[in-house]
Amino acid sequence: MGQVGSPTYRIADLTNPILKPWQIERMKKANDEVFAGQVPYITREHCWPAGVPGFTVYTRVQPIHFIQTPTIVVIYNELNAQIRRIYLNVPHSENPKPSWYGESVGYYEGDELVVDTIGLNNKTFVDNYRTPHTEQIRVLERFKIIEGGKTLQATVTVDDPGAFNMPWTGVQRWRQLSDRPMVENLCAENNLDPFGYDRWPIPQTETPDF
Repeated sequence: MGQVGSPTYRIADLTNPILKPWQIERMKKANDEVFAGQVPYITREHCWPAGVPGFTVYTRVQPIHFIQTPTIVVIYNELNAQIRRIYLNVPHSENPKPSWYGESVGYYEGDELVVDTIGLNNKTFVDNYRTPHTEQIRVLERFKIIEGGKTLQATVTVDDPGAFNMPWTGVQRWRQLSDRPMVENLCAENNLDPFGYDRWPIPQTETPDF
């Protein structure tokens, strides 16, 4: 618990049996930073994409919007105006190049939208506890409207043999908004870092180009 008036940040449970030893070491360093009074770093502090499953499980109070066509579903998260594209009823590429959001393909199974994502880079975390992952990660999301249309539920299964001893599953839910317009909540990284992090600064040069 922090002092009166100071923020309290999440501390990872290092006894979780699904964590690999290298993850425990990385997360212990993050925990130690919090105990030392530092702000815990996650990708959104630098306006970076949340990745997957971060896009689904990171959400604070910002809503998400679905835009659907016969061949693609676009999901817009108002947190930093992040956008994902899910291509419907197509196979994965053979060797997708690792990227922030990877390659997401989907299909409908009854009333559930099933999204399978591979090809993710390892620059993001899988949750707000700064749990790292590898490029072997594969994420399966099942989106379903429940409670008479009042709630959207996402069941997320993560399989990363390079990071976890077994697959794991989590659930995220959103309640329906009433006639609220889509909001642009933009975020732009810059060279002024209010949190004092220098692990991944924006590249700079002292030599002019012209």
